[in-house]
Amino acid sequence: MPTPPGDSNRAASALPVLFVPIWATGFISARAVIPHADPLGFTAVRFTGVALLLALIAMASRVRWPGTRAGWRDPIVAGFLMQGIYLAGVFWAVSRGLPAGIAALVGSLQPLLTALLAGPLLGERVSGRRAFGILLGFAGAGLVLAPKLGATDASGIPPTALAVSLVAVLALTLGTLWQKRTGGGGDLLANATLQFVGGMACAIPLALAFGHATIDPVAPLWLGLAWAILVNSVAGILLLLALIRRGAVAGVAALFFLVPPVAALLGYLLFGEVLTLVQGAGMAVAALGVAVASRA
Repeated sequence: MPTPPGDSNRAASALPVLFVPIWATGFISARAVIPHADPLGFTAVRFTGVALLLALIAMASRVRWPGTRAGWRDPIVAGFLMQGIYLAGVFWAVSRGLPAGIAALVGSLQPLLTALLAGPLLGERVSGRRAFGILLGFAGAGLVLAPKLGATDASGIPPTALAVSLVAVLALTLGTLWQKRTGGGGDLLANATLQFVGGMACAIPLALAFGHATIDPVAPLWLGLAWAILVNSVAGILLLLALIRRGAVAGVAALFFLVPPVAALLGYLLFGEVLTLVQGAGMAVAALGVAVASRA
């Protein structure tokens, strides 16, 4: 029987809502597994599992793979930056004490950095409204970060971990700009698979060079790995593709601003990570700045 139009519309409207907790729990899974595994080794295993699963799904779906060398190279380079450096950096930063909500906030600054760098790198004009949004977003982030920078209590922000997280977001931004510059054409599922191959090309050498073999094979580790592969990555990518095909990308962009507070709430409920009232207000200001800059 065909699906009634009302049910189909309700299912489509529910998809963006699912995207927020799926993305937010990526920071929580990092917080959950770090006591049991090396963060660099974990990300290498994660990317390998995701790349293999997406490749199997892509082959079963008979996707059209790129027909040129650039078609293979461009998504792999984007994945090296957007998946490999970014997620490896986030996991390492969280393993060094960066709270999950703060890691999510730093990640949410990526649209601001993209807007800021699009002018000098891509020749795009930055409007006054977008410039205001950029300033507002960074001011809000400052309210969140400054009160606890270098503090030694459980809610403190280690400067080195914060610096690595910022470098990771810069890599995410450069990967986004690279993808925008190279067009990002081709089959979406094939591109997603190649991006995780690029993530593997980054994470495996990092794990071999700087990681260690410490693994505590307990249930939280295996559950965290399964969640990171099946939910955060594979389900997240397939959900994003479904949203793109349904034309609901704008809904994802709007709900993406909720990721930092959701991650902060989960961090509080699961790990006792606490934000002050000033930090909560700063998170709201940062989200508003990202919204203004993204819609300008």
